[in-house]
Amino acid sequence: MQNDTPNIDPFRFLGKDGEAAEIIRTYDWSSTPLGRVEEWPPCLRTSTALLLQSPVPIVMLWGEEGVMIYNDAYSVFAGSRHPALFGSNVREGWAEIVDFNDNVMKVGLAGGTLAYRDQELTLHRKGFPEQVWMDLDYSPVLDEEGKPAGVIAIVVETTERVLAERRNREEYERLQNLFSQAPTFMAMTSGPEHTFEMVNPEYQTLVGDRQVVGKTLVDAMPEIAKQGYLDLMDDVFKTGKTVRRAAERVMFARTKDAPLVERYVDFVYQPIRDERGAVVSIFTQGSDVTERVRAENHQKLLINELNHRVKNTLTSIQSIVTQTLRGVQTREEASKAITNRILALSRAHNVLTAENWDGAELRAMVVSSLEAFQVESREAIRINGPDLRVGPHAAMSIALALHELATNAAKYGALSFSDGSVDVSWQLLGDKFELDWIERDGPTVVPGDRKGFGSRLLLQVLPLELQGTATIDYRPDGVAFNFATSLEAVNDRPALEGV
Repeated sequence: MQNDTPNIDPFRFLGKDGEAAEIIRTYDWSSTPLGRVEEWPPCLRTSTALLLQSPVPIVMLWGEEGVMIYNDAYSVFAGSRHPALFGSNVREGWAEIVDFNDNVMKVGLAGGTLAYRDQELTLHRKGFPEQVWMDLDYSPVLDEEGKPAGVIAIVVETTERVLAERRNREEYERLQNLFSQAPTFMAMTSGPEHTFEMVNPEYQTLVGDRQVVGKTLVDAMPEIAKQGYLDLMDDVFKTGKTVRRAAERVMFARTKDAPLVERYVDFVYQPIRDERGAVVSIFTQGSDVTERVRAENHQKLLINELNHRVKNTLTSIQSIVTQTLRGVQTREEASKAITNRILALSRAHNVLTAENWDGAELRAMVVSSLEAFQVESREAIRINGPDLRVGPHAAMSIALALHELATNAAKYGALSFSDGSVDVSWQLLGDKFELDWIERDGPTVVPGDRKGFGSRLLLQVLPLELQGTATIDYRPDGVAFNFATSLEAVNDRPALEGV
């Protein structure tokens, strides 16, 4: 009997050419729980046709076993597992995530749905364990009676995006750490109003105890805006030109109602552009160089003061030479006197240099001036007086006066006798200062007719320099010298004080 049944293509439902469709055509489905394609229920055929048309990776897991049917896009996702996954049971095809897929089948065949975003799984697609991330959506596929017969899964791998976001996040955190640990101050402001987005600890230290993040420059630091920095940032925002400043003076109010504090800063305003090239933010970076600037200013003043002192010293030396030559008879006498007086000046300089020319302790100055005249076998010069710091000008004047007194005592007075001695003392009487030089057990000294450099220095120059009075009394056992002036006169300070 002749068979009149037409020869119908059992794969016509595929409706699409492609690798997956070709595999479905050639695969021996009779070896699977699905059976021959001619026997597939309409719901399975329809679902297979739909997933083959999709450009998105889709896999269908049919029956309790979860027999796998998928499209070309999923075959790319499957990697080296393709085409062996076709027709295999999902629990065996992806054995490394059997528990995950077992739960998918139980939920899907029970009529439930599952959705995962950036789900992390370990797959062996390339022959070794690989961490991957995916967006997964699972829905049941219903048969003709409305019962779940399989599970369809839309699989979108997000590994590259997740790893890129992780790298970006790690880079951002690294930059944040660098930002917060940077030894210089940094801040980021956005928009034409210059709203603070973030500041690092060094910037917060610079501006003091006040909240600036989230506020505009005008609201956060109005005193800064009034000093021209708002106009400067406006110009950077409008023109896109970087601005650099060095040792710029800035007055900060470190708390809301605190007085302004002077600081000096080196800084850069760097415009930040968006992808279209428009300036959207300004990055501020710099250093607080207040101490450096103050040190430089101090150094300049110190150099100026040193120049002044050198000129004064040269003037003193010139005066010593001129006055000494007027009062000596021989070249040898002149040479010795000039040398000794310059050495006395040098010793005073040494004491002052050790104190950076900020003054000196009077006792140290007196000891230094008279050290060469002390007699090793006995205490020929006794020094007594309260602790007192004198200015450099007063220290130099007193040192030269003491040198002249000691020189005369060694030649003609108490220090020329074996039992002679000298008492050097000073005292403070309210706002008055007095210095006494008293020789004891020496020869009777009478004033000469001719006034030499020493006498002029003691009785004219010293009182004039320190605005005081001086007297010499020629007593039977030695000279007594008294000098009196104000405490203010001996406490003179160089111009660099207070810097």
